[in-house]
Amino acid sequence: MNATANDPPAFSAPGSLMLLGEHAVLHGRLAVVCAVNRRVRAALRPRGDREIRIVSALGEHRTDLDAFAASPKLNFAMAALADYRARFKTGFELEFGSEFSHTIGFGSSAAVTVVTHAAVRSWLGEADDHLALFRAARQTVRDVQGAGSGADVAASVFGGIIGYRAEPLEIFPHVVSHPLTAVYSGAKMRTPEVIAIVEARRKMEPEKFEAIFLAMEKTSIDALEALKKNDWPRFGKILDAGQGLMEAIGVSNEKLGAIVAALRADPGILGAKISGSGLGDCAVGLGRAREDVRPGAAFGVEIDPTGIRDERNL
Repeated sequence: MNATANDPPAFSAPGSLMLLGEHAVLHGRLAVVCAVNRRVRAALRPRGDREIRIVSALGEHRTDLDAFAASPKLNFAMAALADYRARFKTGFELEFGSEFSHTIGFGSSAAVTVVTHAAVRSWLGEADDHLALFRAARQTVRDVQGAGSGADVAASVFGGIIGYRAEPLEIFPHVVSHPLTAVYSGAKMRTPEVIAIVEARRKMEPEKFEAIFLAMEKTSIDALEALKKNDWPRFGKILDAGQGLMEAIGVSNEKLGAIVAALRADPGILGAKISGSGLGDCAVGLGRAREDVRPGAAFGVEIDPTGIRDERNL
């Protein structure tokens, strides 16, 4: 069915996994990120009063148009809503649902931010503009985290595999799907903390890190070329090379290394590396693991070719 102006806004966006170019992307280098078929949903229902009620797996938050009180557990949603506060005429209820836990490193903060902006923009009559949505959501993530390339935001908005450069902004979407195996290491470190660690090391050895970041960009370029040829075995080998570069900047650890090794030993996996800023979260293997992956909790996912989606049109 087609959405009408009277239908309450309801949107979903995919989670994401970084594939190549982490950390280098913060220094103008090309990175590769993909959407995964585990989604975050948001439904907005206008109220007849000035109350704002937000419901999610992280808890419930009540405030109103006048107080607009913050919520530490829902800081990405509240920061997104703050962008539109002056335009709200009534209160509303905003309910979130998710197909994955926020603890496992599938870009949940970016996906929540994207669906919040999408729902509010639709309610306020904003045009359906993916690039404008991306820019608004990326700014929110940066405001809350204090840092961030926006690659995960791009994956949630556009879907598929994205070739992504933060500055100057370049987004190259590729509408593809392929099985992946993501393995959660059981621990995570906040992205801004890992970025700070890497930046401290980079300042001590700038020439070394510049060379590594250039090599990371080369892996991203090579991977996108392999993608154009549908050469997934080549793509997998490039992931393996990317793991070595992540180890070179010190963001792998013993458990992540063991998971990557277990993935590479599996006959269903074409290549593997850690995903994201590192020192926790997930490792990702290209393909579907045929055996148990230890140590860690494995999730079979697919690259999702679809980004932000209006659920009213389904």
